[in-house]
Amino acid sequence: MGERVQGHTLFRLSVFMVGLIIMSFGIVLLIVSDIGAAPWDVLHVGLNIRFGLTVGMWSIIVGIIILTISALLSKKVPQYGAFLNMIFVGVFIDLFMKLPFIQTPSHIISQYIMGIIGIIVIGIGMGIYISAQLGAGPRDSLMIALTSITGWKIQYVRLTMEIVVVIVGGLLGGPIHLGTILFGVLIGPIGGVTIPYFQNLVHSFIAKLDSKNKYLKTSSFQ
Repeated sequence: MGERVQGHTLFRLSVFMVGLIIMSFGIVLLIVSDIGAAPWDVLHVGLNIRFGLTVGMWSIIVGIIILTISALLSKKVPQYGAFLNMIFVGVFIDLFMKLPFIQTPSHIISQYIMGIIGIIVIGIGMGIYISAQLGAGPRDSLMIALTSITGWKIQYVRLTMEIVVVIVGGLLGGPIHLGTILFGVLIGPIGGVTIPYFQNLVHSFIAKLDSKNKYLKTSSFQ
């Protein structure tokens, strides 16, 4: 039983990390496309422009602040997945930012193609990491805490949060363009497809893994 639980945890952790890597790559594609950025990344880039440090470092710093607020509001310690999300997304963003082949396209059409691909990749990565069920990220943790306290519907809380960070990020010089709007419009429908798809895939794989282990144990007693 212990081996099975450990196997499940390692598998979920692997899925979680793959999802974070893919999502971070999508975040960088959207930022570098120069057509705008996701709301929280508008803030991270704005902080980078105004105060230095890297976009990834600001993602981590903002994540620490958000997790602290979430813990105080909910009076609960976030799951360890939230801490992994906070750290590794920032690290992966900075790593991808340094890749020499990720450059802003010279033509506006190519920029939008790159940006839309980035949004799709973010949605895929989001679906994969959420399917691991190791805990919500810092921003989602705050959203859940605020929803619990205010009693508002989750979509209203999320919308309010993102409007606030876009305004603050924009005032700091963050990239607010059509890509920011496209992200807001597209990420929900994309997540509506990727999240259940990868959740079913992960559950199916774990069920097959359990079935195989059960068969092997039964065979060993014969």
